[in-house]
Amino acid sequence: MFQVIDKIPLPALVVGALFLGGAPFSPEPHLVEKLRMLSEGDLRAPMDWFDLVMHGFLPALLLVRLGRLAMGSKAKPE
Repeated sequence: MFQVIDKIPLPALVVGALFLGGAPFSPEPHLVEKLRMLSEGDLRAPMDWFDLVMHGFLPALLLVRLGRLAMGSKAKPE
């Protein structure tokens, strides 16, 4: 599974994470709103959970990719 993540071009992942994680940009990004709702215990509706997963997927994938690069895991065979 990590081999697939390692093959994703980093610039494309950064751009996708910024746009999907920040959309809609005004008045407040959905990801920020949903994380705030989660921390306050207000994340109850299925649509809110879907929004959290959808807007958080690429930023989370970017964090995994950057973590693997920082640890030098890309050079290790799996």
